[in-house]
Formats: sequence, structure tokens, C-alpha cells
Amino acid sequence: MVKIIQEIEKCIGCGACAALDPTNWEMNGDKAVLKGGTESSGIATKDVDAVGASKDAANSCPTQCIKVEE
Repeated sequence: MVKIIQEIEKCIGCGACAALDPTNWEMNGDKAVLKGGTESSGIATKDVDAVGASKDAANSCPTQCIKVEE
């Protein structure tokens, strides 16, 4: 199991995550949204079965607001 974590307030809406990993990310206005994620206290999380493109999305984020825990 892999956990994707996003610090929502740090997102600047560049769209790199949504472009690289559209399975888990989409743009909503000026922020990226973790599809199917659960939000609490400004942190969105989602458990997925495999890393897939999640690492690429995290590595491409200019604010490093995305983390992937394997």
C-alpha cells in the first residue's frame, strides 16, 4: 500500500501533477485536487495499491507539497 499526501495550502496550481498522474490528480480552479482523497486540517491523503506515476507527480511539484510514502 502506498499513501499520497498533499499539503493543500502549499499548492500553487502549476498542474504538473495532473499532467503526469491524471489517475490521481485533477485541477479545480487554482489548486490541484487529489482525486478520491480525504481532507483533514489542510492535508489531503489517499491510499493506493501501487506507486504508478505518483512519484513523478511528487518529484515534479515545484513547492514539494506532495509526498509519497511507500
